[in-house]
Amino acid sequence: MATANMPDRTPQSYDAIILGAGAAGMMCALTAGQRGRRVLLLDHADEPGKKILISGGGRCNFTNINTAPDRYLSANPHFAKSALGRYTAADFIALIDRHGIAWHEKTLGQLFCDGSARQIVAMLLDECDAGKVTIGLGHPARAVDHADGQYRVTWGDRTATAPALVIATGGPSIPKMGATGFAYDLARRFGLKVVEPRPALVPLTLGGEETLFRSLSGVAADVVARCGKAAFREAALFTHKGLSGPAILQISSYWRHGESIGIDFLPDLAPGWLAAAKRAKPRAGLRNTLAGHLPARLADTLVDRLGIDGELGALTDKRLDEAARRLADWRFTPNGTEGLAKAEVVAGGIATDGLSSQTMEARRVPGLYAIGEAVDVTGWLGGYNFQWAWASGWAAGQVL
Repeated sequence: MATANMPDRTPQSYDAIILGAGAAGMMCALTAGQRGRRVLLLDHADEPGKKILISGGGRCNFTNINTAPDRYLSANPHFAKSALGRYTAADFIALIDRHGIAWHEKTLGQLFCDGSARQIVAMLLDECDAGKVTIGLGHPARAVDHADGQYRVTWGDRTATAPALVIATGGPSIPKMGATGFAYDLARRFGLKVVEPRPALVPLTLGGEETLFRSLSGVAADVVARCGKAAFREAALFTHKGLSGPAILQISSYWRHGESIGIDFLPDLAPGWLAAAKRAKPRAGLRNTLAGHLPARLADTLVDRLGIDGELGALTDKRLDEAARRLADWRFTPNGTEGLAKAEVVAGGIATDGLSSQTMEARRVPGLYAIGEAVDVTGWLGGYNFQWAWASGWAAGQVL
């Protein structure tokens, strides 16, 4: 891997300049570099792959074996099919296996390193080194221009030119790590549309009467969370601001302001289960019956909100069936999210209708590419967004 330690200020010429040394940018760089292209990879951060390093609790949930296009959100749900179909989770697994990185499946097809996320970054850097990629860190791109078929990028006190420019600077989620909307600003300058970005994979906040549920902060339960046609079964966690946990993060990507979400607190129980429980144990209390399936504090709160209590035998089947129905579809109307600071990704981004799904190149701006999170393709929680980064970076790297 060459360093961008240039002895003079003369503009350096490359085949491609990639802005952003994250997952997508590094994959694109190593792919193009190993095809013999002269590649310059730039990032304003002082080290590459910062989001990789914090992902998966430091162990990097690097892909998901269940990757499929229907697990991504986009204004064009078909856009991701080509790249995901040509560079699969199995392809990335083969790459890390070649580097001897041990890994394991956690749940729901999520793959993690046995060791550290730093192994993934080191692997990508080794692959960039094999492709003789020049990497420049610690300086933002101060100016980006295009004339006479060449892109000109000024970073720090240096300038580089290339016939191809790749936008791989991600989205504005987790700003404390230096994330910004730079990709969108640059895309708009070149005439590309941007689908309004919004926080995704993010905790939801509760207000009004629902603030009562904040008293359950720290309580978790296995639930099914629903919003529209989307549904996810995983853990939900009550917080001092509202709702979090994997099921809530998943559903947050589909939620819009003003909408409600439904929570099935007892997904393994059939309709009418409370009436059946009454016949089995008529002297059992409703509170204790719920506490047999849910954390006691949650059971208490739900019974209080239901407005019924006492022995099951003293309650009519109709009231018990109504309670069971509500517990199977408890409606919350969040008043917002915890915002970009807590969002793992953003939904929205550079509009796919201006890009080729085969190459990631802008249809009307020759030589301009956009990949990774910068694009309006957002995956589910659990390694899907990394797989999009690998696949879209590889797709662009094949044609640079």
